[in-house]
Amino acid sequence: MPSPKPSNRVRIIGGKFRRRMLGFPSVEGLRPTPDRVRETLFNWLGQDLHGWSCLDLFAGSGALGFEAASRGAARVVMVERERSAFEGLLHNRDLLGASDVEIQRADALDWLAAHPDTFDLIFVDPPFDSEQAEKTLALLASHLKPGGQLYVEQRGFVEAPQGFIIHRSGRAGQSHFALLIKET
Repeated sequence: MPSPKPSNRVRIIGGKFRRRMLGFPSVEGLRPTPDRVRETLFNWLGQDLHGWSCLDLFAGSGALGFEAASRGAARVVMVERERSAFEGLLHNRDLLGASDVEIQRADALDWLAAHPDTFDLIFVDPPFDSEQAEKTLALLASHLKPGGQLYVEQRGFVEAPQGFIIHRSGRAGQSHFALLIKET
Protein backbone atom coordinates (compact mmCIF):
# COMPACT_ATOMS: atom_id res chain seq x y z
CA MET A 1 0.00 0.00 0.00
CA PRO A 2 1.51 3.40 -0.98
CA SER A 3 2.23 5.93 1.73
CA PRO A 4 -0.20 8.84 2.00
CA LYS A 5 0.63 12.04 0.18
CA PRO A 6 1.91 14.78 2.53
CA SER A 7 -0.67 17.43 3.35
CA ASN A 8 1.74 20.34 2.70
CA ARG A 9 0.51 22.22 5.71
CA VAL A 10 2.35 23.48 8.76
CA ARG A 11 0.88 24.73 12.02
CA ILE A 12 2.21 27.72 13.96
CA ILE A 13 2.57 26.42 17.51
CA GLY A 14 2.93 29.55 19.65
CA GLY A 15 2.43 33.29 19.88
CA LYS A 16 -0.11 35.54 18.20
CA PHE A 17 -0.52 33.23 15.16
CA ARG A 18 -0.86 30.12 17.33
CA ARG A 19 -2.83 27.27 15.73
CA ARG A 20 -2.88 28.94 12.31
CA MET A 21 -2.36 26.45 9.49
CA LEU A 22 -0.23 27.52 6.53
CA GLY A 23 -0.05 25.73 3.21
CA PHE A 24 3.13 25.40 1.19
CA PRO A 25 3.93 24.04 -2.29
CA SER A 26 5.49 20.69 -3.10
CA VAL A 27 9.15 21.45 -3.76
CA GLU A 28 11.92 18.89 -3.90
CA GLY A 29 13.94 18.93 -0.68
CA LEU A 30 11.40 21.08 1.19
CA ARG A 31 10.48 19.58 4.55
CA PRO A 32 9.26 21.89 7.29
CA THR A 33 10.77 21.66 10.75
CA PRO A 34 8.36 19.37 12.65
CA ASP A 35 6.16 20.79 15.42
CA ARG A 36 8.04 18.86 18.11
CA VAL A 37 11.41 20.23 16.99
CA ARG A 38 10.09 23.79 16.73
CA GLU A 39 8.59 23.49 20.19
CA THR A 40 11.96 22.32 21.54
CA LEU A 41 13.80 25.16 19.79
CA PHE A 42 11.49 27.87 21.10
CA ASN A 43 11.64 26.39 24.60
CA TRP A 44 15.44 26.76 24.35
CA LEU A 45 15.13 30.34 23.09
CA GLY A 46 12.36 31.36 25.45
CA GLN A 47 8.83 31.86 24.23
CA ASP A 48 9.06 35.64 23.75
CA LEU A 49 11.32 37.01 21.00
CA HIS A 50 10.03 40.57 21.47
CA GLY A 51 12.26 43.02 19.64
CA TRP A 52 14.55 40.40 18.08
CA SER A 53 15.72 40.51 14.48
CA CYS A 54 15.74 37.11 12.77
CA LEU A 55 17.00 35.75 9.46
CA ASP A 56 15.45 32.61 7.99
CA LEU A 57 17.78 31.36 5.26
CA PHE A 58 16.41 28.62 2.96
CA ALA A 59 12.98 29.65 4.29
CA GLY A 60 11.00 26.97 2.40
CA SER A 61 7.63 26.69 4.15
CA GLY A 62 8.48 29.62 6.43
CA ALA A 63 7.71 27.58 9.56
CA LEU A 64 10.68 28.94 11.52
CA GLY A 65 10.40 32.56 10.40
CA PHE A 66 6.64 32.79 10.88
CA GLU A 67 7.01 31.14 14.29
CA ALA A 68 9.56 33.84 15.25
CA ALA A 69 7.23 36.60 13.99
CA SER A 70 4.36 35.03 15.92
CA ARG A 71 6.44 35.23 19.10
CA GLY A 72 7.17 38.95 18.79
CA ALA A 73 10.27 39.29 16.62
CA ALA A 74 10.45 42.90 15.43
CA ARG A 75 12.01 41.95 12.10
CA VAL A 76 12.06 38.65 10.25
CA VAL A 77 13.83 38.33 6.89
CA MET A 78 13.09 35.18 4.91
CA VAL A 79 15.34 34.23 1.99
CA GLU A 80 14.13 31.63 -0.53
CA ARG A 81 15.32 31.09 -4.10
CA GLU A 82 12.71 28.62 -5.39
CA ARG A 83 9.88 30.52 -7.10
CA SER A 84 6.85 28.53 -5.90
CA ALA A 85 8.12 28.42 -2.30
CA PHE A 86 8.79 32.20 -2.47
CA GLU A 87 5.25 32.82 -3.75
CA GLY A 88 3.86 30.59 -0.98
CA LEU A 89 5.73 32.68 1.60
CA LEU A 90 4.26 35.89 0.17
CA HIS A 91 0.77 34.38 0.29
CA ASN A 92 1.18 33.24 3.90
CA ARG A 93 2.58 36.59 5.01
CA ASP A 94 -0.50 38.29 3.57
CA LEU A 95 -2.81 35.66 5.08
CA LEU A 96 -1.33 36.27 8.54
CA GLY A 97 -1.01 40.03 8.14
CA ALA A 98 2.62 39.66 9.19
CA SER A 99 3.89 43.06 8.05
CA ASP A 100 7.13 42.63 10.06
CA VAL A 101 8.21 39.79 7.73
CA GLU A 102 10.39 40.67 4.73
CA ILE A 103 10.62 38.04 2.00
CA GLN A 104 13.51 38.02 -0.46
CA ARG A 105 13.79 35.81 -3.53
CA ALA A 106 17.50 35.04 -3.69
CA ASP A 107 20.14 32.39 -3.22
CA ALA A 108 21.11 32.34 0.47
CA LEU A 109 24.86 32.67 -0.16
CA ASP A 110 24.37 35.52 -2.64
CA TRP A 111 22.03 37.31 -0.23
CA LEU A 112 24.56 37.05 2.61
CA ALA A 113 27.31 38.45 0.37
CA ALA A 114 25.16 41.43 -0.65
CA HIS A 115 23.66 42.33 2.74
CA PRO A 116 25.76 43.31 5.79
CA ASP A 117 22.73 43.21 8.13
CA THR A 118 23.17 41.66 11.57
CA PHE A 119 20.62 39.57 13.47
CA ASP A 120 19.89 38.24 16.93
CA LEU A 121 18.93 34.84 15.54
CA ILE A 122 19.62 33.08 12.25
CA PHE A 123 17.85 29.90 11.11
CA VAL A 124 19.75 27.64 8.70
CA ASP A 125 17.65 24.74 7.44
CA PRO A 126 18.73 24.04 3.84
CA PRO A 127 17.24 21.39 1.56
CA PHE A 128 17.80 18.08 3.32
CA ASP A 129 20.25 16.41 0.95
CA SER A 130 22.18 19.52 -0.02
CA GLU A 131 25.65 20.49 1.13
CA GLN A 132 24.55 24.07 1.74
CA ALA A 133 24.69 24.13 5.54
CA GLU A 134 28.47 23.85 5.81
CA LYS A 135 29.08 26.53 3.17
CA THR A 136 26.56 28.85 4.79
CA LEU A 137 27.72 28.41 8.39
CA ALA A 138 31.21 29.61 7.46
CA LEU A 139 29.74 33.01 6.48
CA LEU A 140 27.45 33.73 9.40
CA ALA A 141 29.64 35.13 12.18
CA SER A 142 29.60 38.62 10.66
CA HIS A 143 25.80 38.51 10.35
CA LEU A 144 25.14 37.88 14.05
CA LYS A 145 24.97 40.54 16.72
CA PRO A 146 27.14 40.03 19.84
CA GLY A 147 25.58 37.16 21.77
CA GLY A 148 23.63 36.16 18.66
CA GLN A 149 22.32 32.65 18.20
CA LEU A 150 22.28 30.31 15.25
CA TYR A 151 19.86 27.42 14.71
CA VAL A 152 21.01 24.67 12.33
CA GLU A 153 19.01 21.70 11.08
CA GLN A 154 20.45 19.14 8.68
CA ARG A 155 20.73 15.44 7.90
CA GLY A 156 24.09 14.87 9.59
CA PHE A 157 25.51 15.73 12.99
CA VAL A 158 25.90 19.49 13.48
CA GLU A 159 29.45 20.67 14.08
CA ALA A 160 30.09 24.18 15.36
CA PRO A 161 32.03 26.34 12.89
CA GLN A 162 34.92 28.40 14.18
CA GLY A 163 33.71 31.17 16.47
CA PHE A 164 30.64 29.27 17.71
CA ILE A 165 29.83 26.81 20.46
CA ILE A 166 26.94 24.34 20.54
CA HIS A 167 24.61 25.42 23.30
CA ARG A 168 22.01 22.67 22.84
CA SER A 169 21.39 19.93 20.30
CA GLY A 170 18.96 17.16 19.49
CA ARG A 171 17.82 14.68 16.92
CA ALA A 172 14.42 13.78 15.50
CA GLY A 173 14.41 10.93 13.00
CA GLN A 174 17.07 11.70 10.40
CA SER A 175 17.24 15.38 11.31
CA HIS A 176 19.96 16.69 13.58
CA PHE A 177 19.48 20.16 15.02
CA ALA A 178 21.48 22.47 17.23
CA LEU A 179 21.37 25.93 18.74
CA LEU A 180 24.77 27.59 18.55
CA ILE A 181 26.00 30.72 20.28
CA LYS A 182 28.55 33.12 18.86
CA GLU A 183 31.65 33.21 21.05
CA THR A 184 32.56 36.63 22.39
